[in-house]
Amino acid sequence: MPVSIVIGGQFGSEGKGKVALEIVRHYRSRGEPVVAVRVGGPNSGHTAYDHAGRKYVLRQLPAACIDIDRNVDVALPAGSYIDVDVLFAEIERLDYPRHRIKVSARARIVTGEHRAWEREARLGDSIGSTGAGVGAAVMASVAREARNFPLHSVAAEDAPELSEFIIDDTSRYLRRRLEAKHRVVVEGTQGFGLSLLDGGYWPKATSRSTTAAAALAEAGLSPVDVDDVTMVIRSFPIRVAGDSGPLAGETTWEEVAARIGRRAEELREYTTVTGCLRRVGKFDSDLVRRALDANRPTRLVLNHLDYIGAEQELGNERTVLRRFIRRVESSLGRKVDWFGFSPLGIVERTVLEATCRV
Repeated sequence: MPVSIVIGGQFGSEGKGKVALEIVRHYRSRGEPVVAVRVGGPNSGHTAYDHAGRKYVLRQLPAACIDIDRNVDVALPAGSYIDVDVLFAEIERLDYPRHRIKVSARARIVTGEHRAWEREARLGDSIGSTGAGVGAAVMASVAREARNFPLHSVAAEDAPELSEFIIDDTSRYLRRRLEAKHRVVVEGTQGFGLSLLDGGYWPKATSRSTTAAAALAEAGLSPVDVDDVTMVIRSFPIRVAGDSGPLAGETTWEEVAARIGRRAEELREYTTVTGCLRRVGKFDSDLVRRALDANRPTRLVLNHLDYIGAEQELGNERTVLRRFIRRVESSLGRKVDWFGFSPLGIVERTVLEATCRV
C-alpha cells in the first residue's frame, strides 16, 4: 500500500494526532497492516483517544499508534529527534510492544546540552519556543561537528538505551513494508505557519520545514509513494503563549466562549510541553490558502467546530455553523472533506450532503 501524510495548515494543535489515528483505524478495519511514522521531535504534543476513551498526549511516539490492540508498527526515521526519557515514558504509559518500534540509526538524540543551550538562549522569551532542545539538536546536526560550534550531535545508534530498537536503514525497512502492501502513515508536526522555510513568519518559526514534502523527506520516502495528503485546520487557530509571532484577528478565550454561550474555562487551551495558555485568533483564510498551495492536500479536515456549533446543526442551512462552513469553503476555494466536533472522531462530508438532501 502507498503512503498517507498528515500535516497541519495553521500554527499547530489542529488535531493531527486524532486524524492520523482515524486514518490508521480506517485501514486496520479493512484488515490492512499499518506502519505509523513520526518525524520531528518532542517539542510539540499530539493527542488522541483510544477506544475506551482514554486520553493520550504523545510527544515522541505517533498518536496514530494508539489502537485497541497496539498492533501497529512504529518507525522513528532519520528525520526524527529523540528525547530518550520522553520515548521510554511513552512506551511505558502505552505498554507498547517494544518489538514493534524501529528507530533509525541515523536519527538524532536531543540531549541535556541542547535543552540547556535553548534555556540560556532565552528562545522561550524571544520566539515562544517550548525549549525542548529540538532546535539546538537540529543546529548541532547541520553544524556537522564544526570546531567553532559549541553543541554536539549524537546519533541514535550511539545511545546504548536505544540498542533494542535500532535498525540501520528505516528507508529500506519502510520500502519493504510498502512492498508487502502495508499502509504507511506519516504524522507531521506543528503547522504550516511555523514552517522554517515557507511559513512566512520567520524568525517566529520552528527549526524545520513542516510541509507534507518535508515530512516525507524526513521519513526517507519517495514522492511517488504518496496517494493521500491530509491537511488539518481548526476553526479558531492558536499560537503558543508569549512573543510567538503574528496571529491574525487575535481575540480572547472569553470572546470565543461568548459566541457560543460557553464558559471560557471550558475552552481555554494550554500547551502540551510548557502548560501555558495558548493565544487564540479568528480564522485566517490567507494563511490556509498558502498552506493549501504548498501542500495540495487530497483531504481537508476542519476541527474544533464545537467552538461554532453542534454536530446536529449540520443539517440546518440557517445555523451559524453552516454559515461558517460556507464562508470557510468560499474563502478557500475548495470543500472541507471531514469535520471535527470533538477530540474523539470526525464526521465525513457525505453526512453533511445526506442531511442537505433530506
